[in-house]
Amino acid sequence: MSSLSSSYPLGATPLSDGVNFSVYANKATAVDLLLFAGVDDAASSQVVSLERPQHVGHYWHGFVPDCRPGQIYAYRAHGPFAPEQGLVYDAEKALLDPYGRAVAMPAAYNRTTASQPGDNTAVAMKSVVADMSAYDWEGDRPLNRPFANTIIYEMHVRGFTQHPNSGVTEEKRGTYAGLIEKIPYLQDLGITAVELLPVYHFDPFTAPEGLINYWGYQPIAFFAPYTGYSSASEPLAVLDEFRDMIKGLHRAGIEVILDVVYNHTAEAFGNPTSLSFRGLANDTYYILDQANRSQYADYTGCGNTFNAGHAVTRRLIRDSLRYWVQEMHVDGFRFDLASVLTRGDHGEPLPNPPIIWDIDTDPVLAGTKLVAEAWDAAGLYQVGTFVGDTWKEWNGRFRDDVRRFVKSDEGLAHVLDERLTGSPDIYGWENREPEQSINFITVHDGFTLNDLVSYNNKHNEANGEDNRDGSNDNYSWNCGVEGPTDDPEVEALRNRQVKNFMTLLLTAVGAPLLLMGDEVRRTQQGNNNAYCQDNEINWFDWSLLDKHADIFRFVKQLIAARKQRSLSRTNAETLHDVLEISEVQFHGVDAGQPDEGFSSHTLAVAFQTDSDTRFYMMINAYWEPLTFHLPLTDRNTWRLWVDTKRPSPADICAREEAQKISQPTYQVASRSVVILVT
Repeated sequence: MSSLSSSYPLGATPLSDGVNFSVYANKATAVDLLLFAGVDDAASSQVVSLERPQHVGHYWHGFVPDCRPGQIYAYRAHGPFAPEQGLVYDAEKALLDPYGRAVAMPAAYNRTTASQPGDNTAVAMKSVVADMSAYDWEGDRPLNRPFANTIIYEMHVRGFTQHPNSGVTEEKRGTYAGLIEKIPYLQDLGITAVELLPVYHFDPFTAPEGLINYWGYQPIAFFAPYTGYSSASEPLAVLDEFRDMIKGLHRAGIEVILDVVYNHTAEAFGNPTSLSFRGLANDTYYILDQANRSQYADYTGCGNTFNAGHAVTRRLIRDSLRYWVQEMHVDGFRFDLASVLTRGDHGEPLPNPPIIWDIDTDPVLAGTKLVAEAWDAAGLYQVGTFVGDTWKEWNGRFRDDVRRFVKSDEGLAHVLDERLTGSPDIYGWENREPEQSINFITVHDGFTLNDLVSYNNKHNEANGEDNRDGSNDNYSWNCGVEGPTDDPEVEALRNRQVKNFMTLLLTAVGAPLLLMGDEVRRTQQGNNNAYCQDNEINWFDWSLLDKHADIFRFVKQLIAARKQRSLSRTNAETLHDVLEISEVQFHGVDAGQPDEGFSSHTLAVAFQTDSDTRFYMMINAYWEPLTFHLPLTDRNTWRLWVDTKRPSPADICAREEAQKISQPTYQVASRSVVILVT
């Protein structure tokens, strides 16, 4: 066997006459390859003892003749059980291949049964041999759209089409195939990229009893798409279905960004769980507590921390990213708790973390969108200081400051001008492009936009943790009534606040990110931590498209206008260049003079996006109407493009249809945004 097998490549590699298997397990004393006739089998049909020739050291490998794609397999690693040394080998546990391309889940799988003492073979997740060369991409490739022309839509694959009123074929609801059926909706809305919540295979049973991990932030296989989002039961079918989705989105001009979780896994140190990494090389893949190596260091809030500083783990992460770009044609990645990846072997922040530069400089990933959530759960906050030449960052300051201004908090007027112009106070020193700031108001983690204007407090009782989970700092305002209401004045105010938020988001310098369903006021019933709710709390309710058609129209028009303006941008322009070209000027209720004072609730901004068009945006977060004096213009008379106070369709129009403003002043209603255009 050893003469035919190879330590490279890692994983299961189909060849003309069989399959080569290779796995890293540096301190194991023996590794068995288990082959199965079926995923639910209580015992393997064949056991192959892998070999580790002295010259390959860390790797166990073997060649199995006549083995074919579709073969179900797992590993069993023998070795010392010495938790005090960080070693927890258990030869009774069937383990996933860290490089496996597909995962098969037994019908009886759940987290508890898979991790009970003893043989877990019948209920353990297993890997599947896959031939990635057989798919016909029909010329498809990543789109490589500049960030300057990018509008991101964060969405959940299952939640997008699972609702019975989605109109999607019943057997395809909640699947990659179901998403394909809704591509025309995404095109109509006008977004240019979808950011999918985790689709790497995860353990769904990491939630309170009776609930599941719906979001998917508990990964266990970094090369395998989650089979729960496949419309077919055959384990390899998910690969084609996922690629069909990518191909369909690309044909529609929509890029695909994956929300990836390389900072922790679904495993835990005690019982449960040994699913893969822990049983093969626990002290390699995880950062261990230096005072007690039988415990994990936890910088993620999820029980463990992946050791991105180790050479083997770094290679796995890089190989995984390359795989999703080369074999799956994805366009980018948003890295969950990316600051964790900047920590060293002992958890210390590194000034030049190797894995970040590995990814930044990888030629295969050149042109791929890289977005960091530049903080972690242990207090490391790197917004504005995340290293790398090409990384963009979720701008949490934009979210918080815009929320607070719109709800009429004091002391924010002088900050809002920074947020609307690409946050130069955060990013200006780096001489980078404006889109280093990924601007957002809401994302999956927190309130939806509807709930941001409908609830003062979180309502997470359904999560089973007595409302203790989720953030208490939401900067939300319910507009006078907590939760749903039939009061027409409250509803009108909420509608206006939603439009205010969308206007600021979609006119600000930077790359905008919208949350699925915010364009139709999707609600989570006040739940701001709905990670475990696979029900209508999270599903897109498609009846809202009729109920809130005015909001959808408003957002669609803003997106269309933003895309039109961005066409004149070149990707080489820096934030400083764009602000200089735009001739940005700040005003208050009086033209030429920004309002002073801590209690100011107003801001006016003049800017242009090309040689022919100039905009004047007036923002009134005060609770009474205010009269703004308009700056003189030598181009043409100001015309009214947006007024969030006005009912639809007068709230926004095509720019060429904007009506002239004959007066030198304009009264901006309370809690409203108005945009004039020349």
